[in-house]
Amino acid sequence: MCLALGGVLLAGCASMPDSGSVDRVNSSHRAEANSQVRVYSVSPQKGEKPQQIVRGFLEATTSDEADFPTAREYLTSRMAGRWNPKAGTTVLSDGPSTDRAPRSRTSKDGYAVEVSGTRMAEVDAKHTYAPSKGEYSRLFHLTKVAGEWRIDRMPDGLVLGESDFQRIYRPVNSYYYARLGQDADSITDGHNVLVADPVYLRRRINPVTETVAALLQGPSAWLDPVVDSAFPRDTRLAPKGRHLSLDDSGDLRVKLSGKGAGVGGRQCVRMAAQVLHSVQDQASAKVNKVELQDAKGRALCAQTREEAANTFMPGRLNGSAKRAYFIDEKHRVAAFGHKGDTPQPVGGPLGAGTVEMGAVAVNRLESEGAAVSRGRRALYVAPLESSTSTSPGAPVLTSSAKHEDDRLSAPSWDGLGDLWIADRNPQHPRLLRLRAGKEDPEEIPVPDLTKGRRIESLHISSDGVRIALRVKEPDGHTSLQLGRVVRAGTHDEPETRVAQLRSVAPQLEDVSAVSWAGVSRLVVVGRETGGVQQLQYVETDASVSDQPTLPGINDVMGVAASEDESRALLASSEDGIVRLPPDANWKTLTESGSAPAYPG
Repeated sequence: MCLALGGVLLAGCASMPDSGSVDRVNSSHRAEANSQVRVYSVSPQKGEKPQQIVRGFLEATTSDEADFPTAREYLTSRMAGRWNPKAGTTVLSDGPSTDRAPRSRTSKDGYAVEVSGTRMAEVDAKHTYAPSKGEYSRLFHLTKVAGEWRIDRMPDGLVLGESDFQRIYRPVNSYYYARLGQDADSITDGHNVLVADPVYLRRRINPVTETVAALLQGPSAWLDPVVDSAFPRDTRLAPKGRHLSLDDSGDLRVKLSGKGAGVGGRQCVRMAAQVLHSVQDQASAKVNKVELQDAKGRALCAQTREEAANTFMPGRLNGSAKRAYFIDEKHRVAAFGHKGDTPQPVGGPLGAGTVEMGAVAVNRLESEGAAVSRGRRALYVAPLESSTSTSPGAPVLTSSAKHEDDRLSAPSWDGLGDLWIADRNPQHPRLLRLRAGKEDPEEIPVPDLTKGRRIESLHISSDGVRIALRVKEPDGHTSLQLGRVVRAGTHDEPETRVAQLRSVAPQLEDVSAVSWAGVSRLVVVGRETGGVQQLQYVETDASVSDQPTLPGINDVMGVAASEDESRALLASSEDGIVRLPPDANWKTLTESGSAPAYPG
């Protein structure tokens, strides 16, 4: 491979190294550093041996060529026409190695090379990342063409080392509408709640075009049962191979073919909103307007940034988070502003001190709080600001477990106004929902929680279709699982369950705290096997976050973040409650208190 910097070709060709340490850096810094760098590949040389041909091919697939024309030079003409590099990508921790295959697996007129390595993840044809541990081994068969070795049989897709994968691909959120069933009627524009679905796309190969094409493919298999797309299933870009880009005014015009090309009205506007929010992260400038057109260029509809912000803004159910909350040294619910103002107890019953509290959650409107008593036995729900009473009233839920650690978890509110909590009673561990925070607790089935597993704590996303769960495993360790909230049934008999848990921090042996920290990102406190406690970001697809490494802090007991990424990170530690502003270090907010929480 050769590197071109600023349009000047650098002498010498070399593969990107697959071994050695990999430093995690801020994604914005990484993008700026690579913005003028182009990676090119080299053609096969005369007389190269089979292993050299396979290595050259693998190196060529790490280039910035749109359809890998140089990589195809290493293949026979028939294989070059058949190979589908978009079938998926296997990510190896240390990069692929090449060795001659056993003679028993080599044909008489050819040569076989085994490509192997330690597998860490798979990215499917829909660009969805999934951890996948194990050994990787595939055969690449070669034959001679005009006296030169060429590959004539090999698997579809790509195989890359982790360092090359991180350099070439970028995580992008595509957006779909939450399938809330009857619960959509409980909020304004409940059918227009956007949910982020992260995908991995090549950084410098038609990023806007690839983002729209990925969006049209539909959501990932895991998220698909709880979201919908406004685009009809067979909608495609027109013409095939079209290159999309913003004009000087920040407008994007997208021609469609298939059923989507005949859609207008409200559905078309919802389609345009999906495109606008999905493209924004990949576009080189602010997207001001998206216009959808049919294959002949006739306008179907348009959606401006301002229009989409009012009705379709991702994370709009998260609220504005005017204050952050915690339990003070007198076990009252207290609050402070974002500028680090002196904390004060809230004005309602939860701040009066008549019942000692141990954890709190505040609804997204910041009108009501839900607090668990100090011994974790009882849950109280009351207005945050009220002068009519100093008593929180009777508890809305109690646990009968004997020990504090087996009683109620901290609660969490979704953006629909419903309250979620876990009762950890070993005799009957349950996930519960209280509609509007007031109705009788309703048990929500979690089929994947087999015997010996229970929920230790939870945090539900504002969109209400994803829930992060700390799960105590039979071996005593605590994992981080993400579940999807499936809402089905009829208006008279609605059915809700949490389905298909998936591990989103498999590298951590024990997870002690978690909070949402964006529309598709979590902040986690945990420990790797044999390691020390650390604070890190993880993505909802379990990929390594491209956020900067968080500064160290001792003995973190709790963490709080917001889906609004402009809000500072909060943590409770042996030093009290501390705040991490952007591009700064930890700052003490209060030397006493515990259980910090943003609304949610």
